[in-house]
Amino acid sequence: MAIELTLLSRAYCHLCHDMEVALTPLAAEFNAAIAVVDVDADPALEAKYDELVPVLLHGETELCHY
Repeated sequence: MAIELTLLSRAYCHLCHDMEVALTPLAAEFNAAIAVVDVDADPALEAKYDELVPVLLHGETELCHY
């Protein structure tokens, strides 16, 4: 069973893109699936994580941010 992670991101965020690139080989190595979610597409997520992106979540648990 794959580990499911969520990366909260935004289109114009270079740190978000860097984190996605860095996570890709790790996800492959550890059988993880990463869903990239645009934080600006959801007002609740934007309100909660606005200045913290990129944010990596496992379920509702924040693993790390920027």
